[in-house]
Amino acid sequence: MLNIKTNSKLVCMNDTFIAIKGIDSDGHDYIEDAIKNGATTIVCERGSYPVNTILVSDTKKFLTEYLYTKYYNKIKNIKLIGVTGTNGKTTSCFLIYQALNKLGIKTAYIGTIGFYIEDEVRELERTTPELLDIYNMLLECSKKNIEYVVMEASSHALELSRLETLMFDFAIFTNLTQDHLDFHKTFDNYAKAKHKLFEKVKPYGYSIINIDDKYYKKIENNNTNNIYYGFKDCDYKIINYRYNNFKMIFKVSINNKIYEFKTKLLGKYNIYNLMSVIIVLNKLNIEIDKIKEIVETLDHPKGRMDTINYKNSLIIIDYAHTPDAIFNAISSVKEYTKGKIYSIIGCGGNRDKTKRKIMTFYSTILSDKVIITSDNPRFEDINDIVNDMTSNMIKNNYEVIVDRKEAIINGIKLLKENDVLLILGKGHENYQVINDIKYHHDDKECVLEYIDRVS
Repeated sequence: MLNIKTNSKLVCMNDTFIAIKGIDSDGHDYIEDAIKNGATTIVCERGSYPVNTILVSDTKKFLTEYLYTKYYNKIKNIKLIGVTGTNGKTTSCFLIYQALNKLGIKTAYIGTIGFYIEDEVRELERTTPELLDIYNMLLECSKKNIEYVVMEASSHALELSRLETLMFDFAIFTNLTQDHLDFHKTFDNYAKAKHKLFEKVKPYGYSIINIDDKYYKKIENNNTNNIYYGFKDCDYKIINYRYNNFKMIFKVSINNKIYEFKTKLLGKYNIYNLMSVIIVLNKLNIEIDKIKEIVETLDHPKGRMDTINYKNSLIIIDYAHTPDAIFNAISSVKEYTKGKIYSIIGCGGNRDKTKRKIMTFYSTILSDKVIITSDNPRFEDINDIVNDMTSNMIKNNYEVIVDRKEAIINGIKLLKENDVLLILGKGHENYQVINDIKYHHDDKECVLEYIDRVS
């Protein structure tokens, strides 16, 4: 780890502490803590301190320039693949990460479910970490001869310049639907933030764009090689898809030839996720037959359509927490479910309130019954969140069970032969945030504990 820090808690003896002003906090408030922890140099915008102090006009700019000047040459040969979009970032990244490693190409992953390098997985606080953390990870990748890094690029990170100085060999756009308007304020701002990734594509790199998304024109970049995929006429056209024995088979037209792919991943939206794999491998000159072989072996990332068989029914745990993701998750399950569909949903506190009602609307329309519960209420009263979710609903096929564990148990009790229960919103997360405290909670753990108790 570099001997420069922006978090006073991580400061070690003889470190340099850079005081960065963030959205919710100001590093200048933690300078004394950093000195107590051993910092011998402080970089700040104001103040005088009993250690070596460097005053600059903009500490964030200083950090960016310092990292680039001192370390960029050590990481510049790593090939970067960035994926942005409202939904599908984690799955697309993880599928590419798997595929490249299966081909013997040493690849790491940075994103929502952690930092994957060789056989190690480390938790991350954010989907896209701070620039200093990314440099630390890329420097480690360089030392371990990692050739590719697949990275989720969140709109927050792009807007807050967490990817400054980095250039990408591939930038992938999945889709753009409502989310994070509490931060971006307008949908146009949200789209502009996503577009920033495509301004970071190397001159010989590729911008891979979902042409079926109605906002794709806001993403495409005239300065790079744009490659389009989707069901519409384009470079990589999806012809059709069908299900067979809990597998999905889909056909794609590539250079006027039609190829058939098989996957254990289910749902139309997963075809979109797999298209990024197919295109990247194709552009790396991997034979189509080898790509087909790889695609058939790829698995879901943790907490993404994670399935548990229970008697003659199915329980699915997924991270879907936006209107579009919920619509896609339940719709895909409807395509192959013979019995009833039950869904458990919640909405996060202190986040975009406008999506709450839409999430409940989709859930009640597509499910036979919905259980509304808590999902990181943070500093909001759960009753206020529930009221936002349930106001003026067309259908009343829902009940409210605030305790998430109790909601899950009640959902499982509803299951009969050929039914499906979707537990949506938390996926891989193993905590529940109430006020500013993280309490342990794991949806899958709750399911397995209950099944073990009753079997």
